Amino acid sequence: MNFDPLSHKVIGCALEVHRNLGPGLLESTYEKCLAHELTDVKISFKVQKALPVLCKGINIDCGYRVDLLIEDKLIVGLKSVEKMLGVHEAQLLTYMKLSGINLGLLINFNSKVLKDGLKRFVL
Repeated sequence: MNFDPLSHKVIGCALEVHRNLGPGLLESTYEKCLAHELTDVKISFKVQKALPVLCKGINIDCGYRVDLLIEDKLIVGLKSVEKMLGVHEAQLLTYMKLSGINLGLLINFNSKVLKDGLKRFVL
């Protein structure tokens, strides 16, 4: 897979977390550990960033949250599920559209091999 430098760095951090923890833990655990790895490599990010919906020119807080917003350029959706579904991809794509950010990663840490649980999106 050929990724941009930022995606590549984030994937490297996710691989490090997966190597250390393996599959089977809660999504929140992977989120905290990935945040720690990102801090170690000096990548700026926001965790659980609120994502309002723009309706008739008004931002309305509907409770949507982006798992990780990396350097205001990349949305990362984290999962720890048996199998990724279309709804997981649709959610990430919707968050990308709502935020105006055209790059996204969907990472399922409950994969035996993390590469199999990784999907990149570009709008």
